[in-house]
Amino acid sequence: MSADSGVQRLHVGARLSEVAIHQKVVYLAGQIADDTSADMAGQTREVLGHIDRLLGEANSDKTLLLSVTIFVRDMRLFGQMNAVWDAWVAPGHTPPRATVEARLAKDDLLVEIMAVAAQRS
Repeated sequence: MSADSGVQRLHVGARLSEVAIHQKVVYLAGQIADDTSADMAGQTREVLGHIDRLLGEANSDKTLLLSVTIFVRDMRLFGQMNAVWDAWVAPGHTPPRATVEARLAKDDLLVEIMAVAAQRS
């Protein structure tokens, strides 16, 4: 953590950091599936697993989500993504969420999810 900025970054790369933490708020980069041969349900499960792991590393979890933005390649797959989301999200802790259809960075990516969460006290 930089003493002057109060910003902590995790998994820092040349182009982006996977996580930035500032004033007990955790910001995740857009998470995508590594296994792009999977269908929408499979990619969504993998992405939510990445989110669980990164939030855990940042002293947070899905019950502390403040906002989620979901990008899907094709809104016809929205129901498949939602079925996985509904099984994953913590009842009573559903965050504000937006879902948009978008052309993603690679043709075989079906979903990308960005999240913001609070840290545990």
